[in-house]
Amino acid sequence: MKITRYIRKTGFNFFKCGVAGWCLEVLFTSVDSIMVHDWRLMGRTSLLMFPIYGMGALLAPIGRGVDRWLRTDGEELLRPADQLMRHGVLYMVLIFAAEYASGFWLRSRGMCPWDYTGRHSNINGLIRLDFAPLWFGTGLLFERITREKCGG
Repeated sequence: MKITRYIRKTGFNFFKCGVAGWCLEVLFTSVDSIMVHDWRLMGRTSLLMFPIYGMGALLAPIGRGVDRWLRTDGEELLRPADQLMRHGVLYMVLIFAAEYASGFWLRSRGMCPWDYTGRHSNINGLIRLDFAPLWFGTGLLFERITREKCGG
């Protein structure tokens, strides 16, 4: 019974993160069009991005696991601001790794929907280091939207 509930909850969180990621990408690419003076503000994404963003459902469980691993007996919990910083940095690194790995795999099949070649601070055209603050915030957003509600 607990496993069924866990699978259902994880599936729903996967869906929430996938949809949230799509929405963020459409908003981001819409604003990006301002730079080229396209006032239609057309946003875009790819169906392939849904499962990549959906994997954001794994971030909060990983963050909780790292918190448990780093905490020693008798140690007090981190202040909320310190925990926020730890989780944000952890999620940012995990998102970069997932973006690079999925982009590498998709590119090898001629299906990668993004290419940062020639853009500022890119690595192999697959990730952009200047996106670090965006991934920091996105990871925390995914943690927030997948958080269990207190009190039933």
